[in-house]
Amino acid sequence: MTSIIAPTPSKTVVVGMSGGVDSCATALILKEQGHRVIGVTLKVWKEEENPDKRWQDRSCCKIGVARYVAQRLGIEHHVIDVQPEFRRAVIEDFVEGYLGGETPNPCVRCNERIKFGRLFEIAMEFGADFLATGHYVRLERNETGRYLLKRAADERKDQSYFLYRLRPEILPRLIFPLGSMQKSDVWRRVESLDLPADEMKESQEICFVTQQDYRQFLTLHAPRATRPGRIVTSQGDVLGEHPGVAFYTVGQRRGLGLSAPERLYVIDVRPDENTVVVGAEPELLCEELVANDLNLFVERPLKAPMDAEVKIRYRHPSVPARIEPLDDRTVRVKLQAPQRAVARGQSVVFYRGDELLGGGIICDAPRREGRNRPRSAGNPSETESPPFDKKAALC
Repeated sequence: MTSIIAPTPSKTVVVGMSGGVDSCATALILKEQGHRVIGVTLKVWKEEENPDKRWQDRSCCKIGVARYVAQRLGIEHHVIDVQPEFRRAVIEDFVEGYLGGETPNPCVRCNERIKFGRLFEIAMEFGADFLATGHYVRLERNETGRYLLKRAADERKDQSYFLYRLRPEILPRLIFPLGSMQKSDVWRRVESLDLPADEMKESQEICFVTQQDYRQFLTLHAPRATRPGRIVTSQGDVLGEHPGVAFYTVGQRRGLGLSAPERLYVIDVRPDENTVVVGAEPELLCEELVANDLNLFVERPLKAPMDAEVKIRYRHPSVPARIEPLDDRTVRVKLQAPQRAVARGQSVVFYRGDELLGGGIICDAPRREGRNRPRSAGNPSETESPPFDKKAALC
């Protein structure tokens, strides 16, 4: 038996207001419930330099919209510049990840270190009882008093995958008012705010990447990323040259510039050798992976093997797996069905039904050798392994 966390009225709640429809709805709901609401918008990145770019593509944090909504609701609103922290905690991690042959997920790190790291500190500095955000995730408490994070009621909007790194000790101070709502209901709740429709469209991009794609961002901010090397097969045959390993990710097919009788995909990125390895689609499959930098909401550290469903990407379906501890911060995940394009630097997240158990950062993903293997349990039409789903990470 579990109960949804709903604080009694007249509490002080800091709401992280990005200016998106979900955070605006969160502030509205808590205000209507009788709480003292303080809106806080974090300025994480410089203003967009391209005036022709649509507002919704400029950043995930729309300061003007957040300020407007706060005025409509009659609540306090503060804009706090956290650009130095954001650069250290998110952007540098993003750059170093790609330089190291990984596929980092900046939204996971931003939630961990900024939205529920720095923002939580700010909420406590304001003397708040709770911090609330517009994430689609349920927070409940079971009969033993333990706090549980669960998938959202709206399966299409569920953001639990991006929140697995929350510190367990702060869960009692968090509120997620949208976790039990459908997105359509959220839109209806904010109709009274007269929000500008064009500015409510959800960004599809990384908030700090204002260029065409992340490769251009790396070229500008990390010139050392441009270091040509070889593109080889898993047997070591040289097929061509690449401009830099940071510009490639496991599962990538487009942009390889190779001529071959069959489709080739990036199956490994080896920065130490300055080499990109390509192969046929069956070579993308993994039957197990290793993850470290764990964050768990169950037994910590994990002492015995645990059965769970795991997700290797946000939009990827869950697959049953056996999670075996290797040491206090590392596990081996044995997948019941082989998975496609598992990339170092991405997150593997563990579930038991709707309950979020935790997860870790993938640090090794040994691949099958040979050909004519069965397809993975994922989408067989996938031709790219996207770094992350930005739209789903927004709050």
